[in-house]
Amino acid sequence: MRNKIYKSAVRTLMKKYFQAVEQYASDPTPEAMETVDKAMRVAYSKIDKAVKRKVFHRNNGARKKARLAKALKKVETTAS
Repeated sequence: MRNKIYKSAVRTLMKKYFQAVEQYASDPTPEAMETVDKAMRVAYSKIDKAVKRKVFHRNNGARKKARLAKALKKVETTAS
């Protein structure tokens, strides 16, 4: 049951992060970037905790974190 809680929380935080990135892409302001950074920190933390508790394999956690970083990188390169 605890695994379900962690998996659900990670999915939710990833969705919130992707929404923040989309908002930053449409209006790249420092405040929007701050929101993206905060969402990334929270998502990374929850993913790392899930990996530590063996809810996710460490490669799965790394893949999820890479997806988050890749989404931001894509937006930053198109913005500049």
